[in-house]
Amino acid sequence: MLEVIKPGLETTVQDWPGRIGYWEQGFPFSGPMDDWSFRLANLLVGNPPDAAGLECQFTGPALRFGRDAVVAVTGADMQPTLDNAPAPMWESFAIRAGQVLTLGFARLGARAYLAVSGGIDTAPVLGSRATFHQAGIGGLDGYALKAKQSLPLGDDAGDGTPGRRVRPECRPPLSGERVWQMEAVPGPNDDWIDETGHRRFLESDWTVQTRSNRTGYRLDGPAWSFTARATDKRPEHGEDPSNILDHGYPVGAVNLCGQTPIILVNDGPSTGGFINPYTVPSAAFWKLAQSKPGDVYRFRAVSVDEAQDQRRAINRLIAEASIETV
Repeated sequence: MLEVIKPGLETTVQDWPGRIGYWEQGFPFSGPMDDWSFRLANLLVGNPPDAAGLECQFTGPALRFGRDAVVAVTGADMQPTLDNAPAPMWESFAIRAGQVLTLGFARLGARAYLAVSGGIDTAPVLGSRATFHQAGIGGLDGYALKAKQSLPLGDDAGDGTPGRRVRPECRPPLSGERVWQMEAVPGPNDDWIDETGHRRFLESDWTVQTRSNRTGYRLDGPAWSFTARATDKRPEHGEDPSNILDHGYPVGAVNLCGQTPIILVNDGPSTGGFINPYTVPSAAFWKLAQSKPGDVYRFRAVSVDEAQDQRRAINRLIAEASIETV
């Protein structure tokens, strides 16, 4: 078991790829926002890719281990310590029963990932252990960790090999810069935005609001402008130019609520009555996960083919060839 001494700001149990097949019933896939870092953590400790681990947001937890294990911490640099001594990032290391692993404030990035050999063995809900706050399902009790809780570990928690490290060139390139180049695929409702609106979106700075979470990232920026399709339409589409008859939302949709774009992420809704002029592809989700309120996005239009190539390139890095022995 893992005893939660300090829960951190919002530490949740997640697995990859999450809760697949229930979106039309109101259950998104959830799972880790930066699945690149998450899957590398599982690879380091010898877990299968779908083993459950922890996503830690902005400031991490303090956990006492009830048994020997091998762990790895990836993603944001939360300056991990083991019994108050520095512990490595991006490297598997052994923990003895009774020791305390602590993750502090994120010095670089926003979300860290903790994998434990054997995985976290909470009960699956609809085929996944991923936590979905809004429905209170997954994880330990459907919500973020709380102090004095205990997390069960898999039977093979003692397995795993310490001293395995992800090669630096195979990790998400976190630099500490507060300006991010963010890819965006035009559509599905790009024909509701006029040429001026598209130019503003792609040439302007967009600032992440504090009112952003695993449902959506709200952005501040210039005003949008629309084509006649948005302003001269049938009444069932709604009064505002950004209103449309309810339709399905893609994952990563830049959902235009009035004049406020909201990027719909892992816990986002499946349908609604707003247009989505662009979609952030899955290969860029690690950037969303590791950015903070006040950070700036500068969007670059990419094709579906280019977005898929970027996804394949990341997938190729989550492999044994990316691991070296310390």
